[in-house]
Amino acid sequence: MDIIELFIELASIPSPSLGEINVSDKILEFTYNNGINAHYDDYNNVIIKIPPTDSTKKPILLSSHMDVVGNSSPVNIQYSPDKKFIETDKTRTLGADDKAGVSVCLSLAKYLAQNPSIKHGGLEVVLTRDEETGMTGINNVRFDELESENVLVLDSDKLGFYEIAGAGYGKLDIELTTTLGGHSGNDIQDKKRYNAAKLMADLVSKLPNGLYKQENGFTTTSCNLGSIIAGSTDIGIERLLEKEEKIEKPYSKSLISLCADNIINTSAYAHYSLRSSSKKYEEELLKKFQKEIDKFNKKYSPLANAKLDYKVHMLPFEKSSNQEMQKIAKKVSGKLGIDLKVQTFHAGAETHVYANKTNKFGAKFLPVLVGVANIESMHSPNERVEVESIRKGFEFIKELFLEYNK
Repeated sequence: MDIIELFIELASIPSPSLGEINVSDKILEFTYNNGINAHYDDYNNVIIKIPPTDSTKKPILLSSHMDVVGNSSPVNIQYSPDKKFIETDKTRTLGADDKAGVSVCLSLAKYLAQNPSIKHGGLEVVLTRDEETGMTGINNVRFDELESENVLVLDSDKLGFYEIAGAGYGKLDIELTTTLGGHSGNDIQDKKRYNAAKLMADLVSKLPNGLYKQENGFTTTSCNLGSIIAGSTDIGIERLLEKEEKIEKPYSKSLISLCADNIINTSAYAHYSLRSSSKKYEEELLKKFQKEIDKFNKKYSPLANAKLDYKVHMLPFEKSSNQEMQKIAKKVSGKLGIDLKVQTFHAGAETHVYANKTNKFGAKFLPVLVGVANIESMHSPNERVEVESIRKGFEFIKELFLEYNK
C-alpha cells in the first residue's frame, strides 16, 4: 500500500471530533500489520514509537490529528477529472486536514520498520483526537513519556510551509449594565434611563478591532468582535424555545423578531477574540480596551457600568533560538526542489501546546508547523488535495529525518 492508497483509506473513514474510533482502529491495524509498536494512551490518542538503532543520536517526534471538520456521513472520494486531485462528491469535507499529515507519519514509521539498517535516534509519533474543536486530545498527551525535543506538527495546508511561531489566543468579554430600566413609552423621556444596548454600541465603536500590529509583513497582534448580545434577548430566547414549528435559519433573524422592543434595556454583552504572538503588544492592546472602559465608567457612573474580563485560551507559540532543524529543512527542501517558506502564522495549532510543555527529561519541546500537502478549500465540501504533493511531502519528511540523523 503506497501513501496515496493509505490516505484514501483513512480519508474514507468519517472521523468527526471525538468520533475518531473507527479511523484510530484502522491506524492500529496498519501498525500491527507492519510490525510497528503502537498503542492507545488513556485518552485514545495513538502513540507510535520506533526504537533507536543508534544510541548516540536523538529522537524526533511527528504529530498530526485524526479528527476532521465534518460529521459521520459517508465520505465519497473521487479523483478530479484531470486525476491531479483527490476530492469528494461535494457532499461533505474530505478531511485532508489532517489525514495527509497522518498518512505521512504512518508512512515514515513503516519505512523505518522495513529498513532496520538505517542508523537513527528513534521516531515518536503522536496522533491526536479532537484538534478541530477542543484540543482535548493534545492536552491529554503524557508529555513526560516522550523523549524527543524537536517536534514536527504536520498540519499546514501548503507543501513547504515551515511555520516557526504562532499567535496565542484569548477571549475578551465585556458586560455592560445600567441601573434603571423602564417602559419604552412611559419612561423614554427620563434622561437617567440609559439603554444598555445603545451604550454598548457606542462603546464598541470606540474599541479597537481588526489588525493591531504587523512585523515583517506578518500579522503579530489583532482582535475581532465576535458578537454583541443586548436587550431583551432572554425574552426572545424563551419565546423561540416555546415555538412548536421548525425554526428557520438564520436563527438570529428568527430570534430578533421575538425580542421585545418596548423595554429600556439594562444589560448588554460583547465578545472578542484576541490573537498575538507578542506578549508586549497583547498587553498594550488590553490596556487600550481598559482605557476606553474606564472613560465610559467615569462618564456614566453611577447610572451605567462596564466590566472587562480576559481569559487566555491558548498560550503563544514563540520562535525558538535553536535553528538546527530549520537549517536541515532548508537543505532538504533545496535538494527536493521544494520552495520552503519560513514564516509565522496567526492562528492556533497543536504547536502552541507543545511549545509550552517539557519532555521526559524536563527539556522544552521545539515545535514547528509543517505543510506536507497542498490542500484547497479546507473545511468545506469543495476541499481537495493535490496527489503529487502528498508524495513529495512524504519525501521531504523522510529526507529531513535521514539528514537529521547523519
